[in-house]
Amino acid sequence: MDFAPSARSAELQDAVRRFLDEAVHPAEPLYHHQVARLREDGTPYRTPAVIEHLKTQARERGLWNLFLPDPEHGAGLSVLDYAPIAELSGRSYALAPEAMNCAAPDTGNMEVLAMFGTPEQKERWLAPLLEGRIRSCFSMTEPDVASSDATNIAARITRDGDEYVVNGRKWWSSGALRPECEIAIVMGVSEPDAERHARHSMILVPLDTPGVTVHRSTSVFGYDDGAHGGHGEVSFHDVRVPASNLVGTPGSGFAIAQARLGPGRIHHCMRALGMGERALELMTSRAIERTAFGQPLANQGVVREWVAESRLALEQARLLVLKTAWLIDRVGAKGAASEIAAIKVAAPRAALYVLDKAIQTHGAAGVSEDTPLAQMWAMVRTLRLADGPDEVHLRSMARVELNLARARVRQS
Repeated sequence: MDFAPSARSAELQDAVRRFLDEAVHPAEPLYHHQVARLREDGTPYRTPAVIEHLKTQARERGLWNLFLPDPEHGAGLSVLDYAPIAELSGRSYALAPEAMNCAAPDTGNMEVLAMFGTPEQKERWLAPLLEGRIRSCFSMTEPDVASSDATNIAARITRDGDEYVVNGRKWWSSGALRPECEIAIVMGVSEPDAERHARHSMILVPLDTPGVTVHRSTSVFGYDDGAHGGHGEVSFHDVRVPASNLVGTPGSGFAIAQARLGPGRIHHCMRALGMGERALELMTSRAIERTAFGQPLANQGVVREWVAESRLALEQARLLVLKTAWLIDRVGAKGAASEIAAIKVAAPRAALYVLDKAIQTHGAAGVSEDTPLAQMWAMVRTLRLADGPDEVHLRSMARVELNLARARVRQS
């Protein structure tokens, strides 16, 4: 296994570091100021102006749509080549991913349209998403069923002549409250009599379609994520869209979801490690600068142990994610399913350990808004549920190991 980046990836990583140092990190105070002003003005879901300014700079620097391996639409990077770039963007998770048009859920939606969209769907929706002119959301999770098992999804997508009629209620449709969010990819049951993994489809629903109602944004440990469009609870009541809005073929929704989530989990995990790296930097700086009981915190044995264990956790998780990215490039997301499940557990765990110790090192300041630690902790903790809870991924891993054991028994 060779995890060394290609020359192109190394060049882009250097460019991203410069972008972070020269533009993104200096813009963070202005971003938080603009977020506060928008909230005071009663428009918390509007995009802060600084993000559009950073998007212009990112395009000028050639740092745009780097996540898409398809050279027709993206940078043509392999999953392994993009992984360290995703990690770098996680160091300023609120600004950098969106500035480079590499932010979820748009990334996954663009991947779906690039892989499965018709020429007309690509022209109408993929093109403006690639250009950053609109935003999108992904409506899969539902409040009334255990959505950790995607086959439970109960929303209905019913064929009626040249149209489909969509009925159901979704939540955690991230980004749905942004004015720029124009399109949702909705997952629902279209083939009720098929076997359980062939019952669902995905369909494109413009949010201005009659019958679509965005009710509210759910909070995350008290954060509304307003500057990123919140996490919408959306209902679809007799919503009619053309039959041509179906993505892929009837009943292919589950397969499309798996194709969408595989590479996306690499992005999520590497961004989480980027947050962990920034937290470790903040922890070590605080430990050196802060004095307690007559000596710097850095001289306390327990703090040194936190620092060492944090480095171990990040390095171990990073190696596992890079291995998984390398494997996806060679055998695809389906062939790397067990490894993808593993990183989805390991990377958030590692980042949360570091964040927790960084918060502890900062004392009361660590749980305040004076540092980014509390909000980063809330984001990474959410990852233990998003794209499937830890328990689902551990269940998948255990099933693989037990099947291997049964095969050994049969051969003995």
